[in-house]
Amino acid sequence: MIFKTTLWVMTFSLSFVASVANSNSLAGSYLAGSNAAMRGDYVAASKYFAETLVKDPKNEFIKHNAMLSTLSMGEVDTAIKYAKDISSNSNNSHLVDLLLFIDFIKDEKFISASNLLEKNKENYTELLYGLLKGWTSLGQGKMSLVLKTFDEMDSNSTLQIFGQYHKALALAAVGDFGSADKILLGNSEGSLRFTRGSLIAHAQIMAELSRKNDALELINTIALEGQDAEFDQLRKKIQSGLSHYDYITSSQQGIAEVLFTIAFALNGSENDQTSLLYVRLAQNLRPKNAETILLTSELLRNQKQYDLAIKNYEKISKTDGLYLSSEIGRAETLIAAEKPEAAIEVLKKLTLIYKDNSRVFMSLGDAYRGQKKFTLARSAYDKAQTLIGKPNSSNWFLFYTLGICNERLGNWPRAEMNFRIALDLSPNQPLILNYLGYSLVEKNKNLEEARGMIEKAVAARPNSGFIIDSLGWSLFTLGKYEEAVKPMERAVELMPDDPIINDHLGDVYWKVGRKREARFQWRRAISFEPTQKELIRIRKKLEIGLDEVQTEENKKVKSGA
Repeated sequence: MIFKTTLWVMTFSLSFVASVANSNSLAGSYLAGSNAAMRGDYVAASKYFAETLVKDPKNEFIKHNAMLSTLSMGEVDTAIKYAKDISSNSNNSHLVDLLLFIDFIKDEKFISASNLLEKNKENYTELLYGLLKGWTSLGQGKMSLVLKTFDEMDSNSTLQIFGQYHKALALAAVGDFGSADKILLGNSEGSLRFTRGSLIAHAQIMAELSRKNDALELINTIALEGQDAEFDQLRKKIQSGLSHYDYITSSQQGIAEVLFTIAFALNGSENDQTSLLYVRLAQNLRPKNAETILLTSELLRNQKQYDLAIKNYEKISKTDGLYLSSEIGRAETLIAAEKPEAAIEVLKKLTLIYKDNSRVFMSLGDAYRGQKKFTLARSAYDKAQTLIGKPNSSNWFLFYTLGICNERLGNWPRAEMNFRIALDLSPNQPLILNYLGYSLVEKNKNLEEARGMIEKAVAARPNSGFIIDSLGWSLFTLGKYEEAVKPMERAVELMPDDPIINDHLGDVYWKVGRKREARFQWRRAISFEPTQKELIRIRKKLEIGLDEVQTEENKKVKSGA
């Protein structure tokens, strides 16, 4: 890692405490900035740290935090200004070093960038140093050094793969498509096409070599026509002879690809903050690259910086092949920001533009389902179903969600049909197994089959409270009360605040004679705000006991009430 991943420090250093001891306003601004930074509110953090620096302009600690917050919010030029100020007094920050390097690259001062890289070589991992050196050498026109640098990245398999991939991109950037093609084809261990970008680059290279059919075959292995707008655009260009190589054409773009690749590798780990810093730099160097914009927006959404994410999604042009992905991402962010109606409006507009795209209608169905608008959700899912043609294993979720809508709307025969189609498409999917199994238990149908489904789901998701609850409830419904105790207790342990699971445990306890504990669980269930229907039934059980409630319910069933 190029710099420490622990970015925000909430404790004062002794020197800083002394500096603010006589200024409540200074301490207040600093603490407000620190709290905002810890929440991931980069806009507020930047504002408060800037205010603090007005009062204490020489404080290196605050400058560093201001630099981090401004970079995180996407103000790279401001972060570079902080880095230049810090560097005059400190040479210990890895991020400062990288920001100064990026500043040289943006100004095409490749010799200065190279000198800085060599001066602070120890600050970089072998991977990052090698890739940055190779592309900086390209900026200086030293192609022989570029090839030598990438070839020397061979001390382990990871280094070699990345070194050769970037060597291919560098060769393509100077027009040597034949050599780039040979590298990307790889060897007996596989090709070097391991990212979406690498596939696009290789298809463009093949087209430049007049290998149109090979390029189209490569694209078709990733996405058939109509499945991916970006690949559809590339396919049409190649078919019409209008394609030309433009994936990476300069040193600056190459360095942006390096930073994007590292950010992508860190995404989803405990280093999301570090990933965001890398991808912010990548986006600054290559501002129109849609993949980079999407990753930045996704990271911001994951950190609950919804306004920043939404603003960033909007930077993708309507003519870009990834525009649809950006708009769906924006809708998902609006939902996460508790603005579901705005999200639905975005998706409804997309259905007018992409009338034949099943993904759009799936997303609209998901949005309606999240709002419990099951009739509207079902309508959207039905439209998606008509667009997919013959279903395959990737379509299981569509039929699963259709099943949920029909089950909630009281159409069990159709719901069961949907669930069983989903299960045929993905036989080991625990979500389907659990939902269908639990529904059968609730309806007192095919109980042994239902138990088998739920046990299979538990084996796949042994720490899912919902699924383990289903197992306990299936045993309860089969009259195996003693066997139901252990899984039901485990379900409550995993999801202690769920009203239904606590209610179920109370029922199990009642049937095994642990009536005091049963009443305790029912009272707990009430405290977790069950639905009105559930609340009435739980209170009835507390009043007259489970046996009497079940007797009354059975009488109503027999009388048809």
